[in-house]
Amino acid sequence: MPFSLIWLPHVLKEAGLKVALVPGWEERGRGEVGNTMGVICHHTATPGKGKNMPTLGILINGRPDLPGPLSQLGLGRDGTYYVVASGRCNHAGAGVWQGLTNGNANFIGIEGENTGGHDDFPWPPVQLDAYHRGVAAILKHIGRGAEFCAGHKEYALPHGRKSDPDFGMDAFRSAVAEIMNGSRPPPALIPAIEPVPAGGAIVRPTLRRNASGGVATGDVPSGAFTRQLQRALGLEPVGAFGPKTEAALREFQRSRGMVPDGIAGPKVWAALDGVVG
Repeated sequence: MPFSLIWLPHVLKEAGLKVALVPGWEERGRGEVGNTMGVICHHTATPGKGKNMPTLGILINGRPDLPGPLSQLGLGRDGTYYVVASGRCNHAGAGVWQGLTNGNANFIGIEGENTGGHDDFPWPPVQLDAYHRGVAAILKHIGRGAEFCAGHKEYALPHGRKSDPDFGMDAFRSAVAEIMNGSRPPPALIPAIEPVPAGGAIVRPTLRRNASGGVATGDVPSGAFTRQLQRALGLEPVGAFGPKTEAALREFQRSRGMVPDGIAGPKVWAALDGVVG
C-alpha cells in the first residue's frame, strides 16, 4: 500500500523539474511518516565524481550500519530528482530544527550527489538550481516557509556531528525564499517537441527515461521515436527508454559539450542528425 508522500513526483514536475521514479518507490519506507513540516538537505559524501547518481542503490538499500531507504529523494548532478520512497526514511538521526526533534518523521530528506570534498565544489549550477527549486516546491506544498529547510549539519546533535551539505545554508534558504515569493525567474524548460517545420512534417518529441516514445505530430506508433533514438546511439532499438539508453545518451551529450542530462530534446535530435545524416 502506498505511503502518504505519494504527492512528491507531481509537486516536483509542476515546478518544472526533471523526475525519475525508482521502481517500488510508492511502497518503500520504514513505515508511515508523521506530519511533514520541512526538508533536510544532505549530500551523499560518496565517491563517483563525474557520474550522475552513483549512490542511488545505497539510498534504496541502505548501508551495513543503517537500513534503507536513506532518503525520499536523491538529486543527481544533472538536476534530476530520483524518487526513492514515499514513506519514512533513515536520513536524519538525532537533532532539532524549529523545535522539531523527530527528523525522520517530520522532514523529507533530499540527498544531493556530491563527494563533499574540494574535488566536487562548487556544485554544478543545474544541480544547485534544482535543489533550490525542489525544496521551494515541497515547502510551498506543505504550507511552510524557507526557515523550515535545514542542512543536516544544522539539524544534527551534538553540533558538529554532521558536515553536510557543504554549501552555505543561509544563502540556500534565501534562494528558496526568492523562488517561493516569485522574485526569481522560472527555469528554462526543454520544449516538449522540436520546432514544427514548414509543411507540417513529423517532428520528434522530447524523450527521457521511462518514456515509450509517444506521438509528437502525425500518426506515429508509440515507441518509434525511442527506437529512432536508440539506433542513432548505436543501441538495440527496443523501444523503451531505460538506463542503458540514458547512459548512452549522457555519453553522447558529454562528447558534444552538452549538458549530460540524459534527455533527448530538440538540441540532441539536431546533434544526432549530424551524426547519422
